[in-house]
Amino acid sequence: MKRLEQQHTLDDQRTFSSIWAIPDTYNRQMAVILAHGAGNDMHHPFMCFFHERLAAEGILTVKFNFPYKEQGRKAPDRMPVLLAAWREIVRSVMTHPELAPQHLFLGGKSMGGRAASMLVAEGQSCRGLIFLGYPLHPPGKPDKPRSEHLFRIPCPMLFIQGTRDRLCGLKQLGPILDRLAAPVTLHVVEDGDHSFKVPKRTGRSEEEIREEIAGVMIRWIHDHSKSD
Repeated sequence: MKRLEQQHTLDDQRTFSSIWAIPDTYNRQMAVILAHGAGNDMHHPFMCFFHERLAAEGILTVKFNFPYKEQGRKAPDRMPVLLAAWREIVRSVMTHPELAPQHLFLGGKSMGGRAASMLVAEGQSCRGLIFLGYPLHPPGKPDKPRSEHLFRIPCPMLFIQGTRDRLCGLKQLGPILDRLAAPVTLHVVEDGDHSFKVPKRTGRSEEEIREEIAGVMIRWIHDHSKSD
């Protein structure tokens, strides 16, 4: 596996970086871009695991930092900046002369996945969206769902959610998914919280949970990369 580190610049001169995990067997069929959540960056062990695990399956996997993390700030960028970073990384991947894939998937952890979905709702084309803990509503406010834009998304979506996620009650999510026009897959991590951590009483390790999630992602990506 090879690694490529890239620097990117937005129109307002803000910069951010990305790391590309390039499989030795990469055939330009499938690529995934993953964005981090609000409280971490692309170097977090959670992001590193999926970055390397997907690439080990022959999938070009790209992760990147949003500008605020590059600047060492804790408060996330506003959505227009998050979307600008997403547009730039998608452009970089899809115009790369040697690595541009036939099928591109977008996704990420919490805020990163939500920003990807808003980009696609605005018209960005991709083969599918992957949500590693979709932040459906603010903590303690299930009556204020962040879901309106999901109804404008035409591509398949994979939601991976924990049953103890304080930002996405499954009782609130289920009826929304039922009403979406696009194909939707929901994988539930029993006893998982927003970061997919489970109580010790379950007897399941963090590595086991992540491997379960990776398996779901890989199968879903392959299924949705088949020719129409």
